[in-house]
Amino acid sequence: MSEAKNKLIVVSAPSGCGKGTILERVFDADKAYYSVSCTTRKPREGEENGRHYFFITNDEFERMIADNRFLEYAGYADHYYGTPRSKVEENLAAGKDVILEIETKGAFQVKKKRSDAILLFILPPSVKELDRRLHKRGTETEEVISKRLDQAVGEIKRAYEYDYVIMNDELEDAVRDFETVINAERNKDGSADRFRADNEDIKNMIGEVLDNA
Repeated sequence: MSEAKNKLIVVSAPSGCGKGTILERVFDADKAYYSVSCTTRKPREGEENGRHYFFITNDEFERMIADNRFLEYAGYADHYYGTPRSKVEENLAAGKDVILEIETKGAFQVKKKRSDAILLFILPPSVKELDRRLHKRGTETEEVISKRLDQAVGEIKRAYEYDYVIMNDELEDAVRDFETVINAERNKDGSADRFRADNEDIKNMIGEVLDNA
């Protein structure tokens, strides 16, 4: 039996790194499933159940934990968030790529349960550039931006533990590099080895971003 070409791809990046834009450019929405998380918080204005999140109660969430129905989950600000296992497995079985946009702790939970998951971290060119991008959005307070930058440094420190690391400095280059990683995984040809987290150049690149934080 030939190996399936579709992949489970876990993508992490600090807020403001542009991962959503890269993913939109790389994956055909008809051929890929963007995982929708469950949460116990209330919907915000404009959010739709099943599109932005699956909104469920604490009791329902805890039953799902007990039944091992999450690939990963965590608690934030008195609410639960988690990736339902069934939707991931259904879409992989249907021949689709499955994309999870999650933070680092969740990414490593997924890797423990699904060793076939591809963990890809997207670096900013610098924390200063991340600061500029977050300010350019104009949607968050100085306090929130400061917290996001502190969190970003912690996330970048864990990039060494991912399978692959790319940088989003110029969007076109980042899209090309992301596609190189996915195609190399599908073809098992080693053409993306230069982006592996254990590559010395990548280690140095992560270190430079942290040194300039």
